[in-house]
Amino acid sequence: HLFTYLSAGGWSPLDSDHYQWLQVDLGSRKQVSAIATQGRYSSSDWTTRYRLLYSDTGRNWKPYHQDGNIWAFSGNSNSESSVRHELQQGIVARFLRLVPLDWSEEGRIGLRIEVYGCSYWVGVINFDGQGVISYRFKVKKMKIIKDVIALRFKTSENEGVILHGEGQQGDYITLELRKAKLLLQINLGSNQYGSILGHTSVTTGSLLDDNHWHSVVIERYRRNVNFTLDRHTQHFRTNGEFDHLDLDYEVRNGKPVGGGRKNFKGCMESINYNGDNITDLARRKKLDTSSFRNLSFSCVETHTFPVFFNATSFLQLPGRANHNTISVSFQFRTWNPDGLLFFSNLDDGTLEISLEDSKVSVHINVTKATTNNRVDLSSGSGLNDGQWHAIRLVAKENFAMLTIDGEEASAVRSTSPLTITTGGTYHLGGKGHPNTIATDLTKTSHPSLQPTFIGCMQAILVDDQPADLHAVEKGTMGAFENVSLDMCAIIDRCMPNHCEHGGRCKQTWDSFSCTCDGTGYTGATCHTSIYEPSCEAYKHLGRSSDTYWIDPDGSGPLGPFKVNCNMTGVCGRTYPCLCFQVTAITTSAEYCEQRIAYSCRMSRLLNTPDGTPYTWWVGRGSEKHFYWGGSGPGIQKCACGIDRNCTDPKYDCNCDADHKQWREDSGLLVYKEHLPVSQVAVGDTNRPGSEAKLTVGPLCCQGDDNYWNAASFTTPSSYLHFATFQGETSADISFYFKTSASYGVFLENLGNTDFIRLELKSHKIISFSFDVGNGRVELTVHSATPLNDDQWHHVMAERNVKESVLQLDQTYRASRLAPAQGHTRLELFSQLYVGAAGGQRGFLGCIRALRMNGITLDLEERAMVTPGVKPGCQGHCTSFGMYCRNGGKCVERYNGYLCDCTATAYDGPFCTRDVGGFFEAGTLVKYNFMPEAVAGASRDTKILTHQLMPHEVNLTKEEVAFSFSTSNAPAILMYVSSKTQDYLAVVLRQNGSLQVRYNLGGLREPFSIDVDQRNLANGQPHSINMSRVDRSITIQVKGFPLTEQIGPQEGPMLLCVCTETGHIDPVLIERYNTPGFVGCLSRVQFNGVVPLKSALRTPDRQPAAASPVSFQGKLVESNCGSSPLTIPPMSAATDPWRLDNTGEDYSKNPEDAAVGP
Repeated sequence: HLFTYLSAGGWSPLDSDHYQWLQVDLGSRKQVSAIATQGRYSSSDWTTRYRLLYSDTGRNWKPYHQDGNIWAFSGNSNSESSVRHELQQGIVARFLRLVPLDWSEEGRIGLRIEVYGCSYWVGVINFDGQGVISYRFKVKKMKIIKDVIALRFKTSENEGVILHGEGQQGDYITLELRKAKLLLQINLGSNQYGSILGHTSVTTGSLLDDNHWHSVVIERYRRNVNFTLDRHTQHFRTNGEFDHLDLDYEVRNGKPVGGGRKNFKGCMESINYNGDNITDLARRKKLDTSSFRNLSFSCVETHTFPVFFNATSFLQLPGRANHNTISVSFQFRTWNPDGLLFFSNLDDGTLEISLEDSKVSVHINVTKATTNNRVDLSSGSGLNDGQWHAIRLVAKENFAMLTIDGEEASAVRSTSPLTITTGGTYHLGGKGHPNTIATDLTKTSHPSLQPTFIGCMQAILVDDQPADLHAVEKGTMGAFENVSLDMCAIIDRCMPNHCEHGGRCKQTWDSFSCTCDGTGYTGATCHTSIYEPSCEAYKHLGRSSDTYWIDPDGSGPLGPFKVNCNMTGVCGRTYPCLCFQVTAITTSAEYCEQRIAYSCRMSRLLNTPDGTPYTWWVGRGSEKHFYWGGSGPGIQKCACGIDRNCTDPKYDCNCDADHKQWREDSGLLVYKEHLPVSQVAVGDTNRPGSEAKLTVGPLCCQGDDNYWNAASFTTPSSYLHFATFQGETSADISFYFKTSASYGVFLENLGNTDFIRLELKSHKIISFSFDVGNGRVELTVHSATPLNDDQWHHVMAERNVKESVLQLDQTYRASRLAPAQGHTRLELFSQLYVGAAGGQRGFLGCIRALRMNGITLDLEERAMVTPGVKPGCQGHCTSFGMYCRNGGKCVERYNGYLCDCTATAYDGPFCTRDVGGFFEAGTLVKYNFMPEAVAGASRDTKILTHQLMPHEVNLTKEEVAFSFSTSNAPAILMYVSSKTQDYLAVVLRQNGSLQVRYNLGGLREPFSIDVDQRNLANGQPHSINMSRVDRSITIQVKGFPLTEQIGPQEGPMLLCVCTETGHIDPVLIERYNTPGFVGCLSRVQFNGVVPLKSALRTPDRQPAAASPVSFQGKLVESNCGSSPLTIPPMSAATDPWRLDNTGEDYSKNPEDAAVGP
């Protein structure tokens, strides 16, 4: 470069600014693998940061890319030390340019350089858009099971067929450019509908018309294909059923005969087809190249001169002044929807060409002394797609026309009054215009300002003359600022697509974003599933039985799917899903079953003369199984054969007796590694009179071993180790922990300098730290309550190319955006350590459900062989006992816990489902209080019986609770009697109001309490809770004011409860029990006794004498007594029936007190 000082100490330009560069000519194309720099010898001059450009010809430069960005290399911090960088993406080039970005604050730009690499020579063929190379097979037809195709290409065209082969049976393979992307189409054929279903199409890459070299490798074995472009590989499997590619005669480098597709125009090198070097064969004239007009084995370069604009760039070009016509054309490419492309100050007005909402708009404003003429034109759509688009504008007197991409249909004309007088200077890029803002934000952020253009331009013509950009570069004409000449620094940030699970990528020049709507995933890159992994997880969120979406592998490749959850697992694959999705359920489930039944009449099931079963079923992995429901693997029997009770003892299945009567063989398949049943083959059905009916039930699974997979760390130095965590560009980690310690490392994985670590830093702080090469990043969350409370806490951490996130207990969250420029890959090599490692403070406590990138680590299995670590974790009830409601008792299990609801009036996994029944007229449930259970009573009966101990038969207090709904009154809801005349009754009076009646020992006569005057026999459910402690009585009807009463002051109030059937007040029965209660009752509880639940759970076969509970009439289980209200209750403040004497001493009601024996 001119104007430098020359010395033996290195290169230093005269001016230290951002327009300097050092160019190296390697003499011929070389493969460059590393670069090293030093400062200028014995000086204060060095370069601290620089970019690397490369080129084959010294024109059309390409910046070196790494981690999805134009890479900035770190340089030197002094003049003597050398800093070497291995190129992650090796390059092939003849010319290199180093562009200093930052330099020594003590001196100026200074540089010494060494380049490392090796020689590079390959055969090149120039394709002129007409020629085709035909590679003919040695035989007429080729039946190919394996392909390896490799080549490198460069072109400035965005369309063109690169390779094509086809066969007469419909097989084909085609590689072509479509809109500057690489499209591979392959068809191996299909049995159905000819070869249509065998068609497979895969697209990769972007911006491939940049006239730089790109490498392609296609590897196929049968239907499995690896499609690699510039080291980015897509793995896919072809459609159809066949494995061979049947081609006729030849494979062509170029388009097929006929068809409207364009041929490839550009250069190819290193063309290899299944081991044959096509380039070498063409050079030695072993292939047909007759279609070429002039076959050239050197690359003919194009003469484009691209210009790159950033947010602070402009390019000024001279034009004709004082002329009555403007003619401007250029090509541009960008990702931004808005930006000022071109402007010029006319002699008496302004001209602007801008991109507005992805359309090209032209605004011409001419101001005369008395008139103001304005012309607005707009054309095109979606022009921010990164493709080259051409603009041509012609404006003259009373005429203006705008054309996009040379398409006549896009031309927009105006014949409005217009007079043009050019000003002679044209500006490209928006910098310098008074109404622009130097930003890549859209104009919606600054509605009064126009964003500057960020992107590339080429083929610029002003006044129908090509702009001499070489002269601009030399400084002999025009002017520019912050423009990169002879280079287009465009990057497709959506290729490869970092939006996972089908997320849609959108980009601007500097960034990309992911739209995750409808994918079932969330986060900056659609990495994290929004669904729980199993029904077990939903259950512990308090969800009830229903249909749910689950995602068994979280962020893994399996998509979410619907299942029916009954909150003891998952039951019923009633929605379409894939076999490997069901496999994920059965693999993690604690237990699975599927019912299968075969009803038969003269149709044998398993027994055949030669021992091969007539019928078999196909399970997981397409494996055949010859056992039936109720039996097991390797046992060719049915359930009756196992139980030895088949219809004919000579056979092991009922159907194998071949009877003319209908028989059945049914049972459960429980070997979960074989489930689900995907096919059943039935063989013995074609004889006269032979009939059969096959039934396959839904797959039902219980539990989730992954959810409870846990390990206990008992010493500070104990740890588990696993294979290296693979999470280069996207990683998520989730687990539960509980501890009484204040600190400890949960897990850690190391690389050379990269690492990832999660730890408990104090009793209230969780830390997530990592380094991907940009320096240590740490996120922390602070809990308001201590975390060493020996309760389970949930931690979730995620790191991707956009952001990092740490979340605790779905309450506390911290996040940090990733740097716009820098390393993005997490490169680890050590083992993954769970617990203490490398001298870190060890974790003491339990970790469970540890999942990393969708894979659950088997902590229990590893803990079994690791000192200081125990499989499982005790004390689940400490954390989850709170979920057992309504008096349910938490019971520890090895892999979790369960709620024992036996002693409650409830059922369900958390004792929250009311147990109730529907009572018809005449239905009665009776419970006898026994001092001890009789012999033969069930476990439930014994527990219920012992709720009232023998010494408690004379009661001074009661707790009563139940719900009811009815439309009939009067009625007795509950009656507690004794062998004396004592009783407690809860009744509905004739008007539907609620009344509680007591006749207690120590009182001269019964007394009653009117709870409310409103009609409760309105068909709505009502919940009642009542308690008495001696004389103090409290009654609460849900939604009504609380009733508190004090009983009569006459003596001790005792309710005598004895074993015999006690005295029944005949007047009470006559007044309130005709025709009897009709309606629903639920969650009935008297002290510790649950009579209604006991009646509904007592087996019919149990003798009445063995149970304290009995019933007469028809009793049907139903929860209609606890259904939600459809008529909301009144608030106490607006309740006209609210009793003013609540809490006052009781005064007798003479009419009700008359009820007696």
